[in-house]
Amino acid sequence: MSGALAGVRVLDLTRVLAGPWATQTLGDLGADVIKIERPGTGDETRGWGPPFAAGGDAAYFLCANRNKKSVAVDLAQPEGADLVRALAAQSDVVIENFRAGGLAAYGLDYAAVAAVNPAVVYCSITGFGQTGPYRERPGYDLLVQAMGGLMSVTGRPDGDPGAGPQKTGVAVTDILTGLYASTAILAALLHRRATGEGQYIDLALLDVQVASLANLSMNYLVSGEVPQRVGNAHASIVPYQDFPTADGALVIAAGNDGQFARLCAAAGRPEWSADPRFAHNAGRVEHRVALIALLAERTRTQTTAAWVAALEAAEVPCGPINTLAGVFADPQVRARGLAVPMQRAGGAPVTLVANPIGLSQTPVAYAVAPPALGADTAAVLGERLQLDAATLARLAAAGTIGLG
Repeated sequence: MSGALAGVRVLDLTRVLAGPWATQTLGDLGADVIKIERPGTGDETRGWGPPFAAGGDAAYFLCANRNKKSVAVDLAQPEGADLVRALAAQSDVVIENFRAGGLAAYGLDYAAVAAVNPAVVYCSITGFGQTGPYRERPGYDLLVQAMGGLMSVTGRPDGDPGAGPQKTGVAVTDILTGLYASTAILAALLHRRATGEGQYIDLALLDVQVASLANLSMNYLVSGEVPQRVGNAHASIVPYQDFPTADGALVIAAGNDGQFARLCAAAGRPEWSADPRFAHNAGRVEHRVALIALLAERTRTQTTAAWVAALEAAEVPCGPINTLAGVFADPQVRARGLAVPMQRAGGAPVTLVANPIGLSQTPVAYAVAPPALGADTAAVLGERLQLDAATLARLAAAGTIGLG
């Protein structure tokens, strides 16, 4: 591997999405990531399909496990835990998402690992953190979207067809937690470079969800008023939502008065921007219902493509509501190379989604496609722990390790 994190050794004891998203990011940036998986089954997302890719793994697994080596070890066997502890002693970063305190039984908690590797950066991801009354509860993205407030502000408002709280279309809390985890790990590595000190990172999905409500959290803390669901609209900006067209819908995001005036001109109603109700954003928010009805009446008269062309010419932010087929056919998406063709072991082709980080001097690399379960067990344990072929065969026969 090459890249900004070349030479950084990461031991990945995570599964599903939040932790694997963090370690994939580190791997894309050049870190050497060893993913520990249970022999025989591995990360449960390998079976979370359909769809399944060539080789049998679910697409879900493929989305978060690029640039990793798969080592299959049974932690429940003492000799297996010993092997992983030996790998942890050689690692710069250990990241895990067991329940709070769950790894202590295997001698793989922070205290045990730091005892043999004081400079380790150790990151724990849980649903609710290492402290507090919920620390022992399991945490899942949907549960945390509900408890953390995201579902209360997502969905159609009461009184509209289909009203009610909604989760997001992807597990956004997991994704954001993975990104916060990779950011925290990078900060801890910088601290270690300056001081030689390792440290412990405590990340909770609930904490991330509350923090990530951003302006809505602040709206509540400043005003004391609980934000309500507004569908695809914006609580503080109008017009900033979807509108019907003659053949579908489009999104218009007029974020300031100048853009709104250009929108009105393009819609053939320049007088709307001079109307005292609509001239400034605060008025547009106050008179949201009346303005949206007027705009929707106009947008229904032309196709989505016609409106996008007219509004783009007028420099009004807008766009179609694409399906994923439309996304990956979009000329901008294609120009940015967001679909990355790779080959898995054995030559099976797979197309992955690119990492969006654009670094000019140390760009992300797509060195290794998501591995088969246990594909690297023998190589890693042989190289890192000097286990010979006879020892590997004995461990495999005992079910302590799995050989891909």
